[in-house]
This record gives sequence, structure tokens and C-alpha cells, in this order.
Amino acid sequence: MAGSTGEVSPVDWDLAVSTAQRLVRSGPAVSREEADQTVAHLRAITTVAEGHVRELTGLGLDLPLLEGDVVDRDGWVEAAVDSIAALTAGALPQRPGKVAGSVLAAGSGLQAGMVLAYLGSRVLGQYDPFGGGSGRLLLVAPNIVAAQRALDVPSDDFQMWVCLHECTHRLQFTAVPWLRDYFRDQVASFISGLDDSANNAFTRLPEVLKAARSRPDPVGIMELLQSPGQREIFDRLIALSTLLEGHADHVMDAVGPLVVPSVATIRQRFTVRRRGGGVLDRVLRTLLGVDAKMKQYAEGARFTKHVVDAVGMDGFNKVWNSPETLPLRSEIADPDAWLRRVAHP
Repeated sequence: MAGSTGEVSPVDWDLAVSTAQRLVRSGPAVSREEADQTVAHLRAITTVAEGHVRELTGLGLDLPLLEGDVVDRDGWVEAAVDSIAALTAGALPQRPGKVAGSVLAAGSGLQAGMVLAYLGSRVLGQYDPFGGGSGRLLLVAPNIVAAQRALDVPSDDFQMWVCLHECTHRLQFTAVPWLRDYFRDQVASFISGLDDSANNAFTRLPEVLKAARSRPDPVGIMELLQSPGQREIFDRLIALSTLLEGHADHVMDAVGPLVVPSVATIRQRFTVRRRGGGVLDRVLRTLLGVDAKMKQYAEGARFTKHVVDAVGMDGFNKVWNSPETLPLRSEIADPDAWLRRVAHP
């Protein structure tokens, strides 16, 4: 929409939603009875799953247990766009000029829609700390059914396993009161400096292109485009997201044997599935940074396990004391450094 200054939003989010919903593939064929049973079961077990997570981690023991929201692929797209728009509101630069700005916003909307269409058939669930004002746990029923069938594992076990991961994310944000605003502020600071980073990269274009050949991964290329200030923020965001994902992976597998009898089989087959896919799928995952995210799960889980083995879960929970006790990016790969700095100062 155009503002009083003739500027428009940098992304046409309505177009992003309509594009994604038009392109996203249909879900697996299920009967109405099976669909209803899956939705009811997923909604109900979120409270059970979070209870298990609280017992293991000691986090949020006094918080109310709430059910999650079960959505289809179109519903996930709408929720994802609402979350991104809320997270980036005021941080993304406005497009100058009503006509030119609208054209650029439409182009950005189309691109965003294509990315969301790809992700919309793969995301199993997520906790959106900004959804609905106070946070929203989403479980994408058709994707969970499709993944469970592809892995050929018990349905109830797989659904509980997925819920353990997503409920851990919900607990991270609801039991750590400062985390939501900290994350929002870091993202806003990072986005607000993108223009300066782009201008800086342009002046160093030959150097950037040469270095990019030796660092073909999306994360590495992004770092090449950043100013020193941007890189500091980026490192904090990478460290935080790696911690959150790895902690959730650790928790889901640590709780798993007690409530998910086939957890070992699920983990083994799911890990293979993360690495799989055809050539086009692998290319898209690389371009979107999905493969880099897969590395985050493993790196974060290794950090979590090392710290928990060394100082127990109570000692690990010092990561949530304040932004200063979060692991640095370098400490994710060297958890003993975090232990020396925080657990045993």
C-alpha cells in the first residue's frame, strides 16, 4: 500500500500468499475420517508432549499447557507470511515511488511466494513466537502424514516425535521471557543494515566474487556481503538459531525412548531423508539455505549434549539466563569454551 510519502511496502505480501497457495503441491490422499483423526490427535498430544519436555528440561513448569494449532499447507503459508511481515515491519526499507515501488514489491512478492510454496510442502511444524500476538504453535498435518508414510514408521510415534521438537521451541520462547524481544531486535538490526552491506559489497565486487568460488554455501556468501557490524549481528543470529534447533533435536531424542518406542528408527530414517531428494530438490535446498539449516541441527545438538553431559540440564539452562550467557558462534563448535566462560567462570 502507498503511504503519504508515496512509498510502498517492500514486499507485496498478499501476492506472496496467493502465489504460494497457487503453486504449493496438494497433500497426500487421505480419507475424511483419517484426516479428522490426525487433526484431533495432533492437537491433543501437544499438551502431552510439552509436559514431557518440561519434565526433562525443567523449563516452564508453572506455565499453562496449551494445545497447538493444526493447519493445512495453505494455512501454514498464511501464518508464515503474517509472522514474517510482523517480524520485519519497520525494518525493511520502503520502496520509493508508488508505481516503481509497486512493481518492485510485486517482484519481491512473487519470489517470496515461490519460496513459501517450496517450503509449504516440507515444513512439519513450527513455533511462531510472533503469531497471534503472543505466539502460536503450528503443526502441518498433510506434511506430517506424508513424511510418516515416506519413512514407513508408526503414525502415533512420529506425531509425538514431531510434537516434542515443536513444543521445545514453544517452551524456549515462553519460559525465557527476554528471548522473544531479543530475537526480534537482532533481526530488525540485521535487516536495517542490509542496504549499507549491499553498497559495501558492490565496492568490493571483484573480491567478493573471487571469495564466493571457495565458499559456495549460502551462509558463506551472505557473510561475504556483510559489513563488520552486520557480521556481528549475523553471528549472534546463527548462534541462537543453531542453539534453538539443536536443543530441540536433543530434547526430542532424549525424551523419545520413554514415549516414542521407535525413536531410533525414526531418527535414522529421518536423517537420511534430510539428506535425500532429487537433483532439483538438492539445488533448491542449497539456494534456500536449507542444507545449511540441516547442519545447524547437528551442530546445536552436539553442543547441547556436550554441555548436558558435563554439567547436567540445570547447568545447561544457564544459556537462558540472559543474552550474555547465550553461546557465541565460535562456542557452538567449542562447547568447552562456553563452559569456561559461563558454567565455570
